[in-house]
Amino acid sequence: MKLQAERRNVEIFECFASETRLHLIELLNERPMNIKELAEAVGLSSAIVTKHIRKMEDAGLLVSEAIAGKRGMQKLCRLAVDELAVRLTRETAAPQSAAVPAAANRYEVSIPVGQYASCAVKPTCGLASETSILGMVDDPRYFTDPEHVKASHLWFGSGYVEYRIPNYLLRGQAPLSLEISLEICSEAPGYNENWPSDISFYINDVLLGTWTCPGDFGSTRGVFTPEWWSNNSQYGLLKTLSVSAAGAYIDGVRLSDVDLGAIGLSGGQAISFRIAAHETARHCGGVTLFGRGFGNYDQDIRVSLTYA
Repeated sequence: MKLQAERRNVEIFECFASETRLHLIELLNERPMNIKELAEAVGLSSAIVTKHIRKMEDAGLLVSEAIAGKRGMQKLCRLAVDELAVRLTRETAAPQSAAVPAAANRYEVSIPVGQYASCAVKPTCGLASETSILGMVDDPRYFTDPEHVKASHLWFGSGYVEYRIPNYLLRGQAPLSLEISLEICSEAPGYNENWPSDISFYINDVLLGTWTCPGDFGSTRGVFTPEWWSNNSQYGLLKTLSVSAAGAYIDGVRLSDVDLGAIGLSGGQAISFRIAAHETARHCGGVTLFGRGFGNYDQDIRVSLTYA
């Protein structure tokens, strides 16, 4: 989770201004726990712990789900993010006219989630801009409508979307690492926070690996999700894919032995990035993507390439 040090994020920062809330995070770092277990561990009433949990849910740090217990339903809580990074200085966008950004040995691009180059999806599916639904819900034909480039939010039950990442490497320049950051979750009808999905990631048609998303999160409104959006996915998990000479990783956890040599980043050739939910997967739970104006992170798909 990456944050700008700005007033609009004060709700998230406030979560760390309480010793009790930090204690709850420590406990949930060990395993998911219900309200009663948390209350007993911190020595407070369930009512007080519930208030703390709600604040952290609203900030997008935790997710909760109702599950059957010995005495009726219980609220099971778990962490929604793995890490938090705070940026104190503002990022400045690279000039649109620049072929290669001025920053030495590194360039970054941001790709809106609606600007995919190809797709093949099956319902449930749909697209939304920051102000409205685009086309008709559960009709894959609208994924090829020219309006799809306006999407800040998209979802599909199975299939894929594929993006083209610009490659500004020149002859003689060697890639050192490729990093892709995006907000993503599963896709259930409506939403279901216990809805695992095996999501596969490809670079230049080479499978980096498959990550199992735990659910489709909708019980708490996303920090940036517009007010008109309701009864569906509200936010995802911020995941960072990286490929280097050491292999492929997601949030620092090894996905596979696929390295930069295997994906063939040739100078001048666009890089393809595919996100897929295969019907043959053990957990075919779809894909939901959140771009700028939706979810808990006000960003599109961020790509960073370092080179020498």
